[in-house]
Amino acid sequence: MLRLGVIGYGYWGPNIVRNFLGHKDCRVVVVCDKSPTALTRVMAAHPGVRATTDSDEVLRSAEIDAVAIVTPVSFHYELAKKALENGKHVFVEKPFTATSAQAEELIELAELHNLQIMVDHTFLFTGAVRKIKQLIDDEVLGQIYYYDSMRVNLGLFQHDVNVLWDLAPHDLAIMDYLLGLEPELVVATGGAHVNNLENIAYLTVYFPDNVLAHINVNWLSPVKVRTTFVGGQKKMLLWNDLDPAEKVRVYDKGADVNTEQGLHKALVSYRTGDMFAPKIEEFEALKVETRYFLDCIQNGTKPFNDGHAGLRVVRILEAAEQSLNQHKEIVLA
Repeated sequence: MLRLGVIGYGYWGPNIVRNFLGHKDCRVVVVCDKSPTALTRVMAAHPGVRATTDSDEVLRSAEIDAVAIVTPVSFHYELAKKALENGKHVFVEKPFTATSAQAEELIELAELHNLQIMVDHTFLFTGAVRKIKQLIDDEVLGQIYYYDSMRVNLGLFQHDVNVLWDLAPHDLAIMDYLLGLEPELVVATGGAHVNNLENIAYLTVYFPDNVLAHINVNWLSPVKVRTTFVGGQKKMLLWNDLDPAEKVRVYDKGADVNTEQGLHKALVSYRTGDMFAPKIEEFEALKVETRYFLDCIQNGTKPFNDGHAGLRVVRILEAAEQSLNQHKEIVLA
């Protein structure tokens, strides 16, 4: 039986607590939050779970094996470091940390103490992303040309981070998981119209072999859009996360270049074939992810969404922030 403590019971915290409680081999011992209102909600929803405003009661407790950190990113490093120093596995909300230096230190600390870190990149556990990953690995799409996503809606405006740090981690984690490539160059543009934090941003990431990724995030859109295009040499794919019936569609469309001998020029031919919508498994992604976290601890295996995966996302976010502020492209070493 793994004994878990949860720090943070705001927007996402209740989902974390509910899903961990849903596993018979996990017991949520205590939930910590600074808000008395939040703690009242904890005690009403889960009478058997202790509530506290003191994070040390979670981090230093001998009866806690692992800690789930569900707070703003500015608190992640301090809380995760203390948890690891006290011999506890860590499940931490995205983005992993506020800087890559913080992420690197936590990774080293976890390895030193033989502890697990998992970054909550929930979308990696959805049926849609798993199916897209399968299609790419099975080379159904062929050589990947581009990844293009749009994640926009009206709000929620954050007070501690801009729209890149709030929304882009979802797409960056998905992109990292699907492509498995090291980025070479980052360019970001954006603007702040409501407060001093950017509420709209466009992020372009360049990869080897001419693979291009583009991400559009926006808190000031009149409609909610969650779409991703993945273009390949053989086929192209559309993922619409808001479509209840056909979330993923694969199109047999593309363009091929042929050179006829003696013409000395390339001729482009266009291919238009059928569309098919593969069956997508329906389940709560967070339930699968929390189960995976418990299994990784029990089996001593590294999760694929570990600290290193979180670090790769943070590095791109740092470069994007630098590009945004300096109005120039940032080369990643």
